[in-house]
Amino acid sequence: MVKSLFTLKGQVEHHLGRGKTLGYPTANIAVTPSTSEGIYLGWTVVDGKRYSSLVFIGAAITFGETDKKAEVYLLDFRQNLYDKNIEVSIIKRLRDNIKFPSAKALVKQMKKDEQQARAFFTNYQGR
Repeated sequence: MVKSLFTLKGQVEHHLGRGKTLGYPTANIAVTPSTSEGIYLGWTVVDGKRYSSLVFIGAAITFGETDKKAEVYLLDFRQNLYDKNIEVSIIKRLRDNIKFPSAKALVKQMKKDEQQARAFFTNYQGR
């Protein structure tokens, strides 16, 4: 069984909707400044159900942002989460937060991250 590295909890906030525009709708929650930036895999609990997730923690530096937040992409989940409370157990780090030269380059990497996430969760026995 994979042990949780750390847990994030919060109410899903309204933001710019950029994730949805890029093909990856996310649930955004606030994080403390000391939370380690990067791309992670995790389990997200919504209304008592657990979903495999890809989690970005940091500032969207590709788009010139400086405010750190968690952006949680729940795999195979397409419901509105605004204003819901969620809990995210981070279980694996994939990579650092990187500034990409364009949104297109970012989406290309996001697709690779999603492939890694799906492979991990497909092979994960501790569900």
